[in-house]
Amino acid sequence: MSALKILVTGGAGFIGSSLCERLVAEGHSVLAYDSLFRGSESNLSAVQDHPHFQFMQGDVRDIDRLDDAIEHLGGVELIFHLAAVNGTKWFHEAAHSVIDVNINGTLRTLELAMAHNARYVLASSPEAFGEALQQPIQNGNDMSFTDPSLHQRHSYGASKYLDEVACQHAARDGLDVRIVRPFNAYGPRLLGDEYGQVVAMFFQAILSKEPIQLHNGGLQTRSFTWIDDIVEGFILAGLQENSLNGESLSGCALNIGATEEITIRTLQETIFSIVSSDASWENELPEVEVVDGYHGDVLRRLPDCSQAELFVGWKSITTLQQGLLRMWTSLR
Repeated sequence: MSALKILVTGGAGFIGSSLCERLVAEGHSVLAYDSLFRGSESNLSAVQDHPHFQFMQGDVRDIDRLDDAIEHLGGVELIFHLAAVNGTKWFHEAAHSVIDVNINGTLRTLELAMAHNARYVLASSPEAFGEALQQPIQNGNDMSFTDPSLHQRHSYGASKYLDEVACQHAARDGLDVRIVRPFNAYGPRLLGDEYGQVVAMFFQAILSKEPIQLHNGGLQTRSFTWIDDIVEGFILAGLQENSLNGESLSGCALNIGATEEITIRTLQETIFSIVSSDASWENELPEVEVVDGYHGDVLRRLPDCSQAELFVGWKSITTLQQGLLRMWTSLR
């Protein structure tokens, strides 16, 4: 494919920054747009001086600022929309902001794509399935959400569900829209503070010599996916003109995730094993505390990625052991 003008919202975030690096390396002109609420310009250090890369700070709900971004880019042919308020604690503590940013940011960027006739790739989430009663998670499964008076966790998942509704509506109106659902991405840039995600939180606790907390005994299961595999999924979903069988990709929703399902307790034990085998690490491993879980915590999450393999040829290639070792080596 020839070089494209590409806007990446959430471009200074964990996944977004890695996606920007890959797109620039492949010769595209890229503008990363980010509010820096959770992202960081330091994530973009590898490309910040590249002649085909630009960064702009802005709110994804601000259509005038988005127009400025497109002007700086000189037009736009492809939008990767990753900007969102993520992090489990935020779902409960700032539900209004989660809903506002996630839904209105998607509506504004869809309008932008329609105005410029640009291809649009939404970063959705397995949280869009809510309670995910059917496993493995796949297209066609019910998307079920519990009574909102019980907890606010679904502020995120329900907003992603509505994002997908808006995207499918735009696809029916003729916009080339693709949906990607990354499953538990992890890598060195993943936030490990109290508003971050579990893999990075465990490593951060080890490095800062603080106790590790297991919610509900760590019996929940997840399928963790190495960042490079996640980025490859976005690249294939966004840059391929058609599916491998020649059909349009518009309206497709692809699960991008490893199918290696483990409990959070096993994740903790695996990380401890990797750290213990590092001869240069002489500190003691932290204590493990069992604490109450978050309200509405999903007990199981396993993706069916067969459509991603069928349509765009994507498959996770990095084992959890390989990825965790790479992450620890990078953090050390």
